[in-house]
Amino acid sequence: MSISASGDAPCVFCAIVAGTAPASVVYSDEDVLAFLDLEQTNPGHVLVIPRAHYARLRELPQEVAARLFPVAQRIAAALYRSGLRCEGTNIFVADGEAAGQDVFHLHVHILPRFMGDPFEDVVGAHAEPPPVTPAREELDELARTVRVALA
Repeated sequence: MSISASGDAPCVFCAIVAGTAPASVVYSDEDVLAFLDLEQTNPGHVLVIPRAHYARLRELPQEVAARLFPVAQRIAAALYRSGLRCEGTNIFVADGEAAGQDVFHLHVHILPRFMGDPFEDVVGAHAEPPPVTPAREELDELARTVRVALA
């Protein structure tokens, strides 16, 4: 397992990839894993990660980057079909602490958005109001909803 950028804690996303930490998975293949963010900006907030550990965008090989975006695109399309409230999406990468990255395993955020939602700034901890942390059962049900829409 890789170590976080601070060098003092294991990478939680690597633990999810290894199956030693829980996640509400919406997509999985040999290179990419997508699961619900624990802190839901809006219901259906998904993270797409490479299975291999790359802390920053500059470390990500182009062939791996080429796998991430099509998965993010498919998940965004699935959010529209899912029945979750989704009138638009924000898709972004926070690259570095100054950009709001708080887990130093590269990840792509896919945020379902709708007119009048309360979020002005969608960058992780800077979101207003703060993201909601649902129970695992609710995350699992949201993940199931998105998986069904992916099919």
